[in-house]
Amino acid sequence: MTDPSRLLRRVHRHPDAVVDPATWPDSVPAVTQLLTEGLNVPPGVTFLVGENGAGKSTIVEGIAEALGVPAGGGSRRHRGPGRDGDPVDASGLGERLQAVRGVARARDVFFLRAETMHDFYSYLHAAGSPSHSDLHRMSHGESFLDVVGASWMRSVGLLLLDEPESALSFRNSLALGATFAAMAREGRQVLCATHSPVLTALPGARVLQVDEQGITPVAWEDLALVRDWRFFLDAPGRYWRHVL
Repeated sequence: MTDPSRLLRRVHRHPDAVVDPATWPDSVPAVTQLLTEGLNVPPGVTFLVGENGAGKSTIVEGIAEALGVPAGGGSRRHRGPGRDGDPVDASGLGERLQAVRGVARARDVFFLRAETMHDFYSYLHAAGSPSHSDLHRMSHGESFLDVVGASWMRSVGLLLLDEPESALSFRNSLALGATFAAMAREGRQVLCATHSPVLTALPGARVLQVDEQGITPVAWEDLALVRDWRFFLDAPGRYWRHVL
């Protein structure tokens, strides 16, 4: 890593915010831990991995909101009519978080989520962005990589992503991982919620397991996700017999 500084150093609860473990999303163990203990965000690439409902997407969305980024995706410069009130993040978590910033050359924050990426493309098209006029004509994965590889991404010091693997083939997952690695070498940060055993195997990345225990650092080979895929690929028929 060429620069130990980073745009986002830590996220924690606002002093005036109340935590109510009896209501959602505070009832999710990972969210409770974020609100009570905070989360340090290191340089380079960090992955949040967990089952559906474990809270990883809610956490990434909340951090994006706390940093002033539209919940539907994009950066602060992509706020505008019809986007400021985007109801995607209904948790309200971001309103209760404070972001502790560091010193970074690239100061912008960009959030890209698979669920709303096509709405974001429509916004870019309507805004007259010439460099992204063909996004709707591309495949899901091609358009995703086109945005992440855009020249204006050079100003992004923190890239937030929610389950990007849903758009990508195996080879394009590797291509995205290579982009993450390049960003890390340039002193930029990536925080990504994912189910991908390919992305989480990126050398040098920090992997956090998000589950009923909260948020726990874990080695790639110890991820439940990796174990399940290994067992399935070794004997897929055994799994299908159980399910069917």
